[in-house]
Amino acid sequence: MSVPNPICVALDTPDMAQAKALAVSLKPYAGYLKIGLEFFYAHGRAGYQAVAETGLPIFLDLKLHDIPNTVASGLRSLMTLDPAPAIINVHATGGLDMMKAAAEAVDGRTRLIAVTILTSLSDDDLWSIGFETTRDTQSHARILAELAMNAGLDGVVCSPHDIVGIRHATRPGFMTVVPGIRPAEAGAQDQKRIATPQAAMAAGADILVIGRAITGAPDPVEAVRAICESLHAG
Repeated sequence: MSVPNPICVALDTPDMAQAKALAVSLKPYAGYLKIGLEFFYAHGRAGYQAVAETGLPIFLDLKLHDIPNTVASGLRSLMTLDPAPAIINVHATGGLDMMKAAAEAVDGRTRLIAVTILTSLSDDDLWSIGFETTRDTQSHARILAELAMNAGLDGVVCSPHDIVGIRHATRPGFMTVVPGIRPAEAGAQDQKRIATPQAAMAAGADILVIGRAITGAPDPVEAVRAICESLHAG
């Protein structure tokens, strides 16, 4: 797929005023805003709608993961948000039936994507929690992406390191939403599988989810502007 502006800024804060101020100031340079657990648990629907008033598409990053009926019911409730999220996600490890139920619940009203393997997890982390030790993170991410595609989802959340394998295993237009994005001068923090914005786009990312490298910068507007310029230069 082709995304006019691939930068999705993660508003990972419980502070309503800060989130709204960031949303307004970053609007000229961002293609999407991401609202995650921290903000949504603090402010719920009212907080979501306050940020959505900026007019930017919202990625509602709640990573639903439960039995099929519970996830479907939760998504039907979230589909009453006005405006509806542009993107919403579930965990692929919830399984095929859960993802099929999720797809039926949203019924095309939003792009539904599945989290594959979190960017904070390494091969050793996966093996320690019981994943198959003959497969690395990239192999597991590819398998989960294929499962999400077969369930009728629109794409996945994946590490920059997993994009190429997922592209080979899925249909054209299957969306890759990619966290773990760090400009060259930024630190890894709690992410383990990261890449620069330019490297992720070159690998085939559709949307780049960028949080602290922008929102934690001394000048967030300058930080996002510099990332935009680096992508256009590339």
